[in-house]
Amino acid sequence: MMIAGHHTVALVRRQPAVYSSRPPYHPPDQYLELPIKSDRDASNVAYEAVREAFLMLGYDSSHAGTSRWNPLSWLIKPGETVFIKPNMIAHKHEYTEEWEHVITHGSVIRAVVDYVFLALQGTGRVIIGDGCQSNSDFDKIIARQGLLELKEYYKREAGFELEILDLRDYHWVEKKGVFVDQRSLPGDPSGKVVVDLGQRSMFAELDGKGKRYYGATYDVEETNLHHSGGRHEYAFSRSPLDADVFINLPKLKTHKKCGLTVNLKSLVGLNANKNWLPHYVFGSPEVGGDQFDVGRTSARLENALVLKAKALLLKRNAVLQRLGGLGKTLGYTLLGRTDQVIRSGNWYGNDTVWRMCLDLNRILFYCDSAGTFRDQPKRYLSVVDGIIAMEGNGPVAGTKKPIGVLIAGENPVAVDLVCARLMGFDYQKLPILHRSMGTHPHPLYAGNCGDIYTVSNVSGWNRRLTEWTRADIIPFEPHFGWKGHIELEE
Repeated sequence: MMIAGHHTVALVRRQPAVYSSRPPYHPPDQYLELPIKSDRDASNVAYEAVREAFLMLGYDSSHAGTSRWNPLSWLIKPGETVFIKPNMIAHKHEYTEEWEHVITHGSVIRAVVDYVFLALQGTGRVIIGDGCQSNSDFDKIIARQGLLELKEYYKREAGFELEILDLRDYHWVEKKGVFVDQRSLPGDPSGKVVVDLGQRSMFAELDGKGKRYYGATYDVEETNLHHSGGRHEYAFSRSPLDADVFINLPKLKTHKKCGLTVNLKSLVGLNANKNWLPHYVFGSPEVGGDQFDVGRTSARLENALVLKAKALLLKRNAVLQRLGGLGKTLGYTLLGRTDQVIRSGNWYGNDTVWRMCLDLNRILFYCDSAGTFRDQPKRYLSVVDGIIAMEGNGPVAGTKKPIGVLIAGENPVAVDLVCARLMGFDYQKLPILHRSMGTHPHPLYAGNCGDIYTVSNVSGWNRRLTEWTRADIIPFEPHFGWKGHIELEE
């Protein structure tokens, strides 16, 4: 992972913006370098885009075009462990059965796995894993990504066992959108490590200001137990920390709590307990919160009623469970739907989620599996699936955006900066980006946008990022809570 100096990010555009529908998503050609010869899938343009991105980045350029080409040999050595993290947030869109613009497509995963296996020379470990939303169906996710077919293919053709992990410790059972039960899951077989960032945390500058955080579930006390008194603790899955190399395969999407979700935001999925992750501060800005944009009477009423209801649901209150979604529907009628009213930190004033995301990135890059900080960052690669992206009410309720673009690079901040510009967003208006570039004992990115060069099969994208023009962007519609606040100005 390059921290300072020149950064190159590749963008490959392919039209039409479609995915193969045939798992395990074989390559479109019999490429000379691949150690396992398979059937061809001419429709698999995503695979071709991944391969072309590696060529554009100059990986193993001296052997390009020959059977000796090994593009990830600079990153991965035989016998090592590689953790591959796709976006596996949910098995479907929040309101429909569509899923291709919600999670990383299996054709992108397949291409990366093939080149990882090539670099490993048939030895070592490949782990594919994520911690999806608490209420998501992991089996449906991996079925839609074709991971079971990919696992069987590698076992049959190479005698190699791909490992697929659901990193969650529990699954939330919901009926009509209301919590009714919590079921334990095996989680990461390597366990978890508790890391207290303390003064290294981006939350440290808020210590002593009376902030009360809401996490991912109804147990507010648990969240604040781990973020108070100078303590900022995270329950991080150990397998990604144990791995020699981390490869991130995020989806290109807008996000309701931090503007966009690509590399930096995606590390939420590496936590064993998401309720240790602050998502917003209770209240509105005039009282130091970012839950709501303004202190409406309805907002105060909402906190008074909803928090009590959630506390009762957490205790498995039978009456509320029987009422199911009726109370939720009534609440939306009185207080407004979440896709219409700003609540839960879903707006440009959210000053919480970006801090949590940067904390998680520092843990991944600088902590070992014992939770001890080291000087050298973890080896890292990003391949962003933007073939069919998402705009609007992301990350699970937005609109599909078929742009046919795949983005790849070696630094999460550099790649996310390129993604933001591509989407027509101003990184200086996105704290998750501009605050990731500041001075820190464990830096994520020590340069600026002028250090980033983009290479592409699109002529306008072959230049320094700061030289892009309005004609070079593909404008995305932000989440409604961010609209009008993050777009590039004319």
